[in-house]
Amino acid sequence: MKVLVADDDATTRKSLELFLAKAGYDVTIVDNGGKALDRLLDPDGPMIALLDWEMPELNGIEVCREVRQQATGAQPYLILLTTRDAQEDIVAGLDAGANDYITKPAGRNELKARISVGVRVVQLQNALAGRVRELENALAHVKTLQGLLPICSFCHKIRDDGDVWQQLETYVEEHSEADFSHGICPECMEKHYPDIAEEIKKGE
Repeated sequence: MKVLVADDDATTRKSLELFLAKAGYDVTIVDNGGKALDRLLDPDGPMIALLDWEMPELNGIEVCREVRQQATGAQPYLILLTTRDAQEDIVAGLDAGANDYITKPAGRNELKARISVGVRVVQLQNALAGRVRELENALAHVKTLQGLLPICSFCHKIRDDGDVWQQLETYVEEHSEADFSHGICPECMEKHYPDIAEEIKKGE
């Protein structure tokens, strides 16, 4: 799983990079909010991000807000990492689009646990998106008949949108998932094949 670390403090960046790499994550580090936004909006960008609140160009709050407004498709899991711990700051961060909020200094076990939560959320999100695509593909193959169909009173042909008259079974096959197998009903059997109909009756 790709993880982005955005912090303007070189020591913090390096410390987090080493810790996350050791935990098995593919880590990208940047030193300002503008670069962080570019990475997160990349279609192949990280799906987990640790964002410092105070950064050049764009702060963590602004990055969260821009990602939520501009990102298409799967949304990354955004964690704000900051020394601010006032309730109004936490609320502001979450309102801006952050998924989680960690106050510095963050313990390694807490940080690892919260990132693990983000990984599970992203995996569930991807699984759901895959299921939605499957359903959309299935619906794309479903055809339905609806509306008023002009049909001939004598031969029972149906007139299509191109003003062409088609056999009933041809029209239904083209506009639905139905297939036809042909047979002869008892009434038509007696009308067109009376001898055979009589033999059938005797056999009954």
